[in-house]
Amino acid sequence: MMVYEHSCSKSLEEIDAALREAVGRHKFGVLGVHDLQQAMRNKGVEYGDVCMVYEVCNPQQAKRVLETDAAFSTMLPCRISVYGSQTGYRIATLLPTAMMKVVGAPGAAEVAREVEGELIEIIKEAAV
Repeated sequence: MMVYEHSCSKSLEEIDAALREAVGRHKFGVLGVHDLQQAMRNKGVEYGDVCMVYEVCNPQQAKRVLETDAAFSTMLPCRISVYGSQTGYRIATLLPTAMMKVVGAPGAAEVAREVEGELIEIIKEAAV
């Protein structure tokens, strides 16, 4: 499995607030939020569903990963996506352990497991 996702019946505004609260509780920060639907619309491309991408980071964990190999900066920060429509949203993230397997990075496996556990808890907390 490469992606962890959780369905959610909250409104987009409720998801945003819950996600930001959960991120903070887990010592992560929201570095930015990308509204892909709006970004595409700005370029003349219509996409009907909501797709918000939250860039999140735990600086202590990021430091550990970068000290293993600075090339891992290409995978930072972590991303949590919220997508769907008013009939229902999904909150998802690409699993750090899966990414580490793809790039062959056994030295960062412990950090990947720890961050993955936190990301999954953040998503669960935001979804309920």
